[in-house]
Amino acid sequence: MAVLHNTLTGPVQALGRYSLLMFHAFGALPEFSRYRKNLWEQMVHIGIESLPIVMMAAAFSGAVTTVQTAYQLVTPLIPKSIIGSIVAPSMILELGAVVTGFILAGRVGARIAAELGTMRVTEQIDALEAMGLNSIGYLIVPRVIAGVVMFPVLYVAASFVGIAGGMLVGHYGGFVPMGEFVDGAREFFQPFDPIFGLIKSLVFGFTITSISCFKGYYTRGGAEGVGRSTTEAAVASCVFLLLADLVLAATLL
Repeated sequence: MAVLHNTLTGPVQALGRYSLLMFHAFGALPEFSRYRKNLWEQMVHIGIESLPIVMMAAAFSGAVTTVQTAYQLVTPLIPKSIIGSIVAPSMILELGAVVTGFILAGRVGARIAAELGTMRVTEQIDALEAMGLNSIGYLIVPRVIAGVVMFPVLYVAASFVGIAGGMLVGHYGGFVPMGEFVDGAREFFQPFDPIFGLIKSLVFGFTITSISCFKGYYTRGGAEGVGRSTTEAAVASCVFLLLADLVLAATLL
């Protein structure tokens, strides 16, 4: 019975603690000027340092989408420009944000959970509060804001590089000339597509950083607990990222 009770009430308790943590984080925003230096450091860690791996993954995603789309064109009746009309929206609407989100969930989310978890089990967070600092404002707010600010930047870079990678592979692989690729991308371009992608990237940035901060901040159990929190942060970020992707697509498209 105790195991069943914990199984049923555990997610509800976690949701309540997460909501309270975010409530206190938003309440600490008026004090944010005291922690401005932390924001710049987190923007570098989350955004600038993640840029190379994000761009590489996006380039391969665009290239693979081009090759697979060309593979499906088994009839000459379909113009080759259709490749551009599929690759470009795919990167802008879905792959640019989702691929970036998965990378940040594994790279940034795990790092945030490990950092905060280590600080919790070594009582560094308790020491900050004993010194009169708001640990939530000092540790969590800069990380969440940095994620919300830098994720759209990474999304734009990923979308651009993914489309460029698909175009180059299509041209030099003999699948579609650059001109036809661009014509197809322009023909089916919708002005709302990049807006939707930016909205998605803002939500993803908040989701990944807030969940990772929550998992790390409430770590228990020493080194084993840090490892568990790190794993849970990465897994939960990916799951809720996909859930947010579905909800946004069903709501806005």
